[in-house]
Amino acid sequence: MKRVLHLLAAAPPLLLLALFAGSNREPVLLKLWPSDFSLEMPLALAILAAAAIAFLGGGFVVWIGAFRLRRQLRRSEEAVRLLEEQIRGLRAQNRMPAPPSAP
Repeated sequence: MKRVLHLLAAAPPLLLLALFAGSNREPVLLKLWPSDFSLEMPLALAILAAAAIAFLGGGFVVWIGAFRLRRQLRRSEEAVRLLEEQIRGLRAQNRMPAPPSAP
């Protein structure tokens, strides 16, 4: 059921992308200054490629920015694991009979 809802949610944006790509097929010449490199491609492909590169670049920046949080999470998980081991050890000690007192 979730997959059907995801497909229904994705259908309108995909339809818009298909209409955009079909409507903008005029060739454009892309040049890289200061070199003589140039590339001719359809306008829609140039725009969609630039958007994809920007999207992936933004995702990379967010991933790098979350590095500190992931490191804190790993340290916190390790601290919780150690504390749980200490709790288990203390519970095991409390269940043991007390040593006999000296006369």
